[in-house]
Amino acid sequence: MTVDDLAEYGMEPMTDANIRSFLSSRNVGVLALPTDDVPVLRPLSFWYDGDDALYFVYVLGGESRKHDLSRAVDTARFLVYSAETPFNWRSALLTGRLSEVPEAELAGVLDRMDLQWRPEVFRQASVDEPTVVYRFEITDWTGIKHLGLPPGIETPDGGDHSD
Repeated sequence: MTVDDLAEYGMEPMTDANIRSFLSSRNVGVLALPTDDVPVLRPLSFWYDGDDALYFVYVLGGESRKHDLSRAVDTARFLVYSAETPFNWRSALLTGRLSEVPEAELAGVLDRMDLQWRPEVFRQASVDEPTVVYRFEITDWTGIKHLGLPPGIETPDGGDHSD
């Protein structure tokens, strides 16, 4: 089924403003990097600059497939979603270009970057291990949402959304 087909059930596309707001309120998503075989998927913390880019901190260690693939790809995808209840969820799919933030820009990016949530293991490892910051320049995005009420719940106007 398409998004249009599911509209009668309450699903709707997100506007650009909805997507911007959603990205500003989230900090974890899934990066999809193409390979010759199957895509590599990695959950990542991110910072959204409020405009057209996400930023990721990679902990490199001795080797990093994610880093190797990120350097080799032209285009990647990033999925951000939130599912609070079966009746209240959002999903944004972003397409973009990945590039390592140049040394000359790094201090400025790090000053603005606010990684509000990051797994503690990566926070600790980033102190001792080499890291690199990647920019995901958003070239396209789409989002869907369902913000309905459960069947049988009445709205303040007395209406019922269980039809």
